[in-house]
Amino acid sequence: MADTHRSDGVAAVLESLDPAPRRVGSALVRPLEIVAAALLVIIVTLLLGGVTSRYVLSIPVIWIDEAASISFLWLAMLGSAIAIDRNEHLRLTLFVGMLPQRLHGLAQAFGLLVVATFLLVMAWPAIDYVIEESYVTSAALNIPSSWRVSAIAFGILTMLALVLTYAVRTCTMREIVLSAALIGLVAAAFFLLTPVFKTLGYLNIVIFLIGVVGFCLAAGVPIAFCFGIGALCFLSFSTSVPIFVMIGRMDEGMSSLILLSVPIFVLLGCVLDATGMGKAIVDFLASMLGHIRAGMSYVLLGSLFLVSGISGSKVSDMATVAPALFPEMKRRGYQPKELIALLSTGAAMAETVPPSIVLIVLGSVAGVSIAGLFTNGLLVATVLLLVLAVLARWKARGEMLQGVRRAPFATIWKTGLIAAPALVLPFLIRSAVGGGVATATEVSTIAVLYAIIVGIWLYGGIGWRKFYEMLVETAALSGAILMILGTASAMAWALTQTGFARDLAAYMTTLPGGWISFMGVTIVVFMILGCVLEGLPAIVLMAPLMFPVAKSLGINDVHYSMVVVTAMNIGLMTPPVGIGFYIACKIGNVAPDEAMSAIWPYLLALIAGLVIIALVPAISTAFL
Repeated sequence: MADTHRSDGVAAVLESLDPAPRRVGSALVRPLEIVAAALLVIIVTLLLGGVTSRYVLSIPVIWIDEAASISFLWLAMLGSAIAIDRNEHLRLTLFVGMLPQRLHGLAQAFGLLVVATFLLVMAWPAIDYVIEESYVTSAALNIPSSWRVSAIAFGILTMLALVLTYAVRTCTMREIVLSAALIGLVAAAFFLLTPVFKTLGYLNIVIFLIGVVGFCLAAGVPIAFCFGIGALCFLSFSTSVPIFVMIGRMDEGMSSLILLSVPIFVLLGCVLDATGMGKAIVDFLASMLGHIRAGMSYVLLGSLFLVSGISGSKVSDMATVAPALFPEMKRRGYQPKELIALLSTGAAMAETVPPSIVLIVLGSVAGVSIAGLFTNGLLVATVLLLVLAVLARWKARGEMLQGVRRAPFATIWKTGLIAAPALVLPFLIRSAVGGGVATATEVSTIAVLYAIIVGIWLYGGIGWRKFYEMLVETAALSGAILMILGTASAMAWALTQTGFARDLAAYMTTLPGGWISFMGVTIVVFMILGCVLEGLPAIVLMAPLMFPVAKSLGINDVHYSMVVVTAMNIGLMTPPVGIGFYIACKIGNVAPDEAMSAIWPYLLALIAGLVIIALVPAISTAFL
């Protein structure tokens, strides 16, 4: 499960380069896993109860949102600690892998101690934040807010204990001492240069929010803690803002009620994989289209399009589709490198198909209507689907179809009946959210319940042990995602407080060519960030800067969101840095060097589709 559901994961992309054991503190973490699994069940139960009371009984229960919010923050922090134990925090290992083998241990020790330094410095401000919040009483439950925010302090202290345990168990004393000395020297130098930094203005952004973050990212430090240490250094050495403020920004970044749907859609992806609902869709499309030229390419693209509407995870999509289709496609003469190119770019195409976790996070961060994103993302993905399908048809002109026969109607009928319950789910999600019947969070809980019931009844049972593992995996992945959102929110806040966002907006509005030039800059920026940072960090970091500029230029929020998400996903699949490309290679068991030569025509096709989407706003706003 761990490799399949790491979201759009940067974690363990080149896992073979990291010889450290996956579990480092199991005795401590086991109780956390039990509590996190219970919290996830409580959240789903609370939300289902809220939906039932509101829509069936017409009796709104006002305390449910507060109770879910408390459970959610605790789930996020416990999940983040579990992710440390499982080594599942999202990180970039590409550059560490280029180091000589003898330096891998030192790089690992450095990364761990950077994380420990951040957590150690943040521990007291987190405790202080709990004390401050104890004087605030919640509106509905009438309990101190400290009950909720205690999760942050507890999570930070628990993660600190686990990171130190990891360092002691996996690194030599020499590596630990050298890494600690390097961090100490850098901190001392920054401290001594504080008076100088306070006179440098925007240059501090380059030093701390680009330089420190970039160096830590290249060193393999988990992305969440790269952002955290960058924001911490920026505030500590170039401003007079107390570190205490960072905890509040992290709390705000992780606590939006919209984000409640993130762990539930992650759980939905786990259910999809465990029950085989995604494979049922693949088999149905193959029975209808498998006999025509390029038919299997169409099946692969169509499967990614439809399955994405259930799982919300690119990795889950690719892991569902590739094993089901690759053997037959290879038999028909497809080269493995072509399959990887089609798989990775198809996954990038499907990111705007709801329920995309990226769309949910973007809606939360940028204040864009989730219903608008869900309703119009489908048409945007269709444009990209058509572009890739045309290229796939041209590429398949030499496909070997000897012995391939049209599937009998009875087979199509049978596979269609089996796939029907699975096919209903994505349309249920889109229509309910897009039609304003329910929120994304409410729909996600209904979808999980539907998938579990239908999956167990029609597609195969899920044992209690398997279900528990799915809950824990969901907690770990959600914790890793939400920790990124928390620290990236703190970093984005630090960036906006400098006035940089205001000046950037003023500069962008003077670009020759108006909104078209700005769209061009957006595409380039998010493709680059997508290569390096992966989707969620790039969005959380840049949305507060770019969306106000877009609005000032008269660009519709939904239109701009579609351009941003598509550009970012093209970057994610662009070698030699794009992490998603390596994930696709790993799933398809093809060497990256072999696949790299085949992906460029597909990426160019996606870029052509993106340019059309950017220049024709009606594609993104047709159903608003």
